[in-house]
Parts: sequence; C-alpha cells; structure tokens
Amino acid sequence: MTLVYLSKKPQDLQSFAEAVLKLLPEDANVLLDAPMGSGKTTFVTQLCKVLGIHDVSSPTYSIVNEYRAKRLVYHFDCYRIEEEEEALDFGVEEYLDGPGLCLIEWPERISSLLEDDYARLQIEVLPNEDRKFILSF
Repeated sequence: MTLVYLSKKPQDLQSFAEAVLKLLPEDANVLLDAPMGSGKTTFVTQLCKVLGIHDVSSPTYSIVNEYRAKRLVYHFDCYRIEEEEEALDFGVEEYLDGPGLCLIEWPERISSLLEDDYARLQIEVLPNEDRKFILSF
C-alpha cells in the first residue's frame, strides 16, 4: 500500500500524520528515507503532536528518544552511528522487536539490522521547497 501527501508548510502535516497513525500497527517500524533538512524530524514532531506528545526533540546526540502518550514511540536518529555494532550496543534489536512505534532517521546506517517488515516514508524536496511524502508498506 502507498500513501502520497504534498505539503507546503510543516503545519500541513497534521492530517497526514493522522492518516499514517490509522494505517500503521502500534508496533510498526518506519524508516524515514530523506536527505538532510528535508523534514524528517518535523514529520515526527507532527505525528507525536497527534498522539498528545508536545515535547519532541531530535535525538541526534542521544540516538533514541522515548515518548509515551496514546502510543509508545521511539524516535531514532542514526546519523552519528559509524558502525552497526554501536546500534547493537544500545539494544536497537529490543526496540525494533518490542512494543512501540519506531521512527528511524538515517536507517541506512543500520541497514543489515533491519528486517523486511517495515514501512518506508520517503520525503522529497520539490523545486518550490514544498515536500512530497510517500509512505509505503
């Protein structure tokens, strides 16, 4: 299944985030596939707002942030991971196999640790700076 959404500004993402949450199981793993500055963390922030989570920050230095509200959410930023062993050291497999929605920025840094059972959210930056979101699962 594929869901496509065009956004002109970050505030437009609320309805898309609502649709995503309705479609995905509570323990889904979502790979955020997009270039730097395209809106990965902005999307996660909007999705979390729909769930009642308002204090969202990028886990660039902590690697993973945990949020609890209507759903359990783990937000990963794997950008700083240089070796997949680092992800194993902090227990990435327990997160991915356990309960909770896992949202993973820079998943290519841990690609061999990811199973085939995931959703992929691609974000394309359009020439006019709008964004195209493509969720496939």
